[in-house]
Amino acid sequence: MSTSPATDIRTEEMLLNVGPQHPSTHGVFRLVVKLDGETITEADPVIGYLHRGTEKLAENLTYTQIIPYTDRMDYLSAMTNNYIICHGVETMMGLEIPERAEYLRVIAMELNRVASHLVWWGTFLLDMGAMSPFLYAFRDREMILELFNELCGARMTFNYMRVGGVKWDAPPGWIEKVKDVVKHVKKQLPDYHKLVTGNEIFLNRIKGIGHYDQRTALDYSLSGVMLRCTGVKWDLRKDEPYSIYDRFEFDVPTATEGDCFARYQLRMAEIEQSLRILEQALEQFPSDGEIIGKVPRVIRPPAGETYVRIEAPRGEIGVYIASQGKDKPWRMKFRRPSFVNLQILPELLKGVNISNMVVILGSIDIVLGEVDC
Repeated sequence: MSTSPATDIRTEEMLLNVGPQHPSTHGVFRLVVKLDGETITEADPVIGYLHRGTEKLAENLTYTQIIPYTDRMDYLSAMTNNYIICHGVETMMGLEIPERAEYLRVIAMELNRVASHLVWWGTFLLDMGAMSPFLYAFRDREMILELFNELCGARMTFNYMRVGGVKWDAPPGWIEKVKDVVKHVKKQLPDYHKLVTGNEIFLNRIKGIGHYDQRTALDYSLSGVMLRCTGVKWDLRKDEPYSIYDRFEFDVPTATEGDCFARYQLRMAEIEQSLRILEQALEQFPSDGEIIGKVPRVIRPPAGETYVRIEAPRGEIGVYIASQGKDKPWRMKFRRPSFVNLQILPELLKGVNISNMVVILGSIDIVLGEVDC
């Protein structure tokens, strides 16, 4: 029981379950909140409803067989998941990747980053009751999914990359279609901002909530936009370049406010930067060449261990591989940005009005397949 000194009204603490079957939890995610009136006093995230034991299953799969399992982790950005496992094995084996394959990988990953951020933009606004942005976001994302369907025959779980390169070459005319889609999305961005970013109702709803500082972000090991919204200019594509990212000019947007609006602005800015990378990659795309390097028929990384990391749409994704020189890993562990970034949620919800709960959760941008793995 608690008493408000102004009104002398006695309130009883209430336990509220949000999810696990609820669209605003962005997946099969349950949040148990304790309420004093409309104020959250405690929040307890409950995960594991989607756990499939990917890391343990990997111990009984060949390295190529593991790739489709990574699609099911962050299923909104399966291309980066495909890449991280291939990159880890290639690092252990010291493989050289053909240039054409590298360009196809970068184009696929950056298209996927744009598609992922579009889903976030649409669903984040839908959480706040705005229907139109959701429709526009999925309209433009559909164009990217059609490109992926032509490239690899799938719209969500791509299974496209292979150790040493990619499985399929770009079909005839595909690169020109990508150029058209990039131009279209670039043209739409000002309309997105006109519709939402300058909207007075939206600004009053989102500014100043879900705030944390740089020290807190580092203490919680946050990455991606969750880190950059506090002023830390850190992007693995720039600071620890992998693949051919060192060939492209692009900026790493940052903000200092650390609130939901800062995270919104950064993800929108990241779409622009991905489009910049795509324009350069499409311009430099080799006219011919191999799509997979010289890879043994049976992939057996040497005995030892490695950890590699890349910049996924939700932050730093990494993979630890321990090998005994066999065709299957001895141990495998993924560092999943959605799982790590979710840790800060109870801290952000403490003392917050219940009406802001869904907005703060949405600003973190989690995918439950990656949280549970």
